[in-house]
Amino acid sequence: MSFAIPAAERDDILQRHAAAIRGSLGTRLATIGAVAAVLGLLVYGLTTLETTLWRVLAGLGNLGSFVVLMLPPDPGSWARAGIFVHALFETIAIAFLGTVLAAFLALPFGFLAARNVVANRIVHFLARRSLDTVRGVDALIWALIWINVVGLGPFAGMLAIMTSDFGAFGKLYSEAIEAADRKAVEGVASVGGSKAHQIRFGLLPQVLPVIASQVLYFIESNTRSSTIIGIVGAGGIGLYLAETIRTLEWQQTSFLILLILVAVSAIDFLSGKLRFAIIGRRAV
Repeated sequence: MSFAIPAAERDDILQRHAAAIRGSLGTRLATIGAVAAVLGLLVYGLTTLETTLWRVLAGLGNLGSFVVLMLPPDPGSWARAGIFVHALFETIAIAFLGTVLAAFLALPFGFLAARNVVANRIVHFLARRSLDTVRGVDALIWALIWINVVGLGPFAGMLAIMTSDFGAFGKLYSEAIEAADRKAVEGVASVGGSKAHQIRFGLLPQVLPVIASQVLYFIESNTRSSTIIGIVGAGGIGLYLAETIRTLEWQQTSFLILLILVAVSAIDFLSGKLRFAIIGRRAV
């Protein structure tokens, strides 16, 4: 059974809601302009980077040659393997300490940047822009800055991870807090709870599982980031990775990459277990 709208009624609906159905001229022009800008940027990028299918295919051939040179993974000696494993644990320590410190330091700034906690627009604006400024600088650049401040070594790497993640955590915290259900906060306020009580008993129980999940993910992600910042002298296994690549010791390079992959996989497995222990199996 079909239902047809009379032509007169259909024309009346189209006329009364023309702006919502067809969109205004300004909206259509903005959409066309945005699509044209994206396409133009894509074409500009392809031409500037000289991207061609032939270069990709030739690169795949060179990649195959490197893979052959990297097999089998070999540390060179047992003593060398011990040094590499020690550097790996140093990298994990850099990632863990940097992430945990950033998570704790960013928590109050996350509340300051949340609109449903701080109503003062000036405070909210300054908190947001401060987090954006810190987050806008990559961890590798922070590593170079801290190396000049405290010297070479893992301490500079830990500070770089902490500083870089501070801005990211502050933004993620504020968004999680703003997305929290207001009913719990209103319930605490209705029984005479202060602003601190509303945050402690109304907001924190809702956002803590989200925060814990984000921290666990960043620990895993920062294990890879710590490898990169080690290349510039911030400690960890990245220093040896850069050294083996520079000296064309491809089998040792593949051994280091294998160590990093195993470490990241183990951390991912453990963080998954911890995450489900915090939020429950209902998320599966």
